[in-house]
Amino acid sequence: MRLLFYDRISDLVPGESISGIKTFCLSEEYFRRHFSKQPLVPGVIFIEAMAQLLGWLVIRSHDFRLSAVMSLVEDVKMAADLRPGFSAQISGRLISTSRSDSLGSARMMVDGVEIASIGRIIYVHSRAADPKGLRALFGYYGGARWTQ
Repeated sequence: MRLLFYDRISDLVPGESISGIKTFCLSEEYFRRHFSKQPLVPGVIFIEAMAQLLGWLVIRSHDFRLSAVMSLVEDVKMAADLRPGFSAQISGRLISTSRSDSLGSARMMVDGVEIASIGRIIYVHSRAADPKGLRALFGYYGGARWTQ
C-alpha cells in the first residue's frame, strides 16, 4: 500500500518553494483499529506530509534526474491533540540545493494558524534515478501540471 500524505500540489516554483493541501479524514487507513474512542492525527504524519511535498520539490528542481532521501529532520514543532476533520495547507521552501544534497524547511497551517513545522530538513540525493519514471510518478501523485 502506498501512503500519500498530501492531496494535491497547489503551487510549485522549482528551486524555491512548493505548496499543497492535505485533508485529514477519519477514513484514513492509519486510523483503522488504531484509535478506539478519540482518534488523533499522529505527529509523525505531519512530518511525513511536509517531507513528501518538499521531497518532490527537490526532485522537480533537479528535473527528475535524482531521487531525494530524507536524512535529517531538526527543530520540529507541532500542535497536540488534533482530531481528524480538518484541511491543512502545507508549504515548503528550499534553502539550498547541490548535486549531493538539499536543505529546506516546511510548515503546516490550518485556518492561518501554524500546527506543525520543520525548521531544517536535509535530503541526500541518489543519482540512481529513472527521470522518465519519476516524472510519471510525480504526474500521477498530483503534479501533472507542474512537470513542464
